[in-house]
Amino acid sequence: MTLPTRRAAVAAGLAGAFAAAQPVPARIKVGQIGVGHAHATKLAAYRASPDYEVVGVVEPDEALRRRAEDMPVFRGLRWLTRDQLLETPGLQAVLVETRVRDLLDTAEACVAAGKHVHIDKPAGESLAQFRRILDAASQKKLLVQMGYMYRYNPGVVLLREFLRKGWLGDVFEVHAVMSKVVDPAARRQHAEYRGGMMFELGCHLLDLVVGVLGKPTTVAAFNQHVAPAADGLLDNTLAVLTYPRATATVRSTGLEVEGGDRRHLVVCGTEGTFHIQPLDNPAARVSLSRARDGYRKGTQEVRLPRYTRYVDDAADMARVIRGEKAFEFPPAHDLAVQEALLRACGVA
Repeated sequence: MTLPTRRAAVAAGLAGAFAAAQPVPARIKVGQIGVGHAHATKLAAYRASPDYEVVGVVEPDEALRRRAEDMPVFRGLRWLTRDQLLETPGLQAVLVETRVRDLLDTAEACVAAGKHVHIDKPAGESLAQFRRILDAASQKKLLVQMGYMYRYNPGVVLLREFLRKGWLGDVFEVHAVMSKVVDPAARRQHAEYRGGMMFELGCHLLDLVVGVLGKPTTVAAFNQHVAPAADGLLDNTLAVLTYPRATATVRSTGLEVEGGDRRHLVVCGTEGTFHIQPLDNPAARVSLSRARDGYRKGTQEVRLPRYTRYVDDAADMARVIRGEKAFEFPPAHDLAVQEALLRACGVA
């Protein structure tokens, strides 16, 4: 064995011994309240993660519970009452996956019990109650993580890096679109909430826009019901957000055939443009006024890893709970998103 090879072997052995000596973090005990939300099956990401121990699920609605019991993601888990879950020894975090109308009441009870929470989207219809929850969580040093599903998208993560480095210059324009065809049963459910498809899907985009530009100066809503169905759903929605030196548009419909392929986010700055499409299986097209650290001047396609929803949300939540990092989406951000959403839904 040559000296370099021997040194490499010794270094590898020491590294292995050091890694083996490191304590394995205790798994975070987490439970879920509700299976009525469209994204309630995200629990699969937590069951698969080495960071978590899923201790049980709560669902007081018997019909919802019976349906969920047959789904693989919930199979083998304990079904508990809310009090039983919140009193579970060592429980640290709760995923709030109820119907939207019950999200805030449930989250407020969890924070009052001293638990970190992941609240699925959107954050209900009461800005005052949401603010109260965030204030209480801050006082107790608890994490509130919203379930906006593009925060950890690799295209969005790369966009944030470009923005931090100033590679796009001054952002003056943002476009975002998220649409699909909604079936009649789902249309009736979405029609329960003021704002329709803006409330249901546009919230994800507003989270991105506020992440890029911050709290808007004004939000104007242009929402229509255009389908023949007499369900009252605002199914063709548009919000225009203004800033001192920028504008943004957010569109969401329940009518667009193959709308998933056209879901996109475009950020235009004085030094470059960053275009992600489609959002769910991200690909990026970047145009730059000059070369930037491995990216050439002009337009180029950027290959991105395939994106699996919720895996990175769960991993980030674990790191924050363990004190390994600060959370990147503070209460001020979530409040700005919720206020913009309610205005985009026509709520004064």
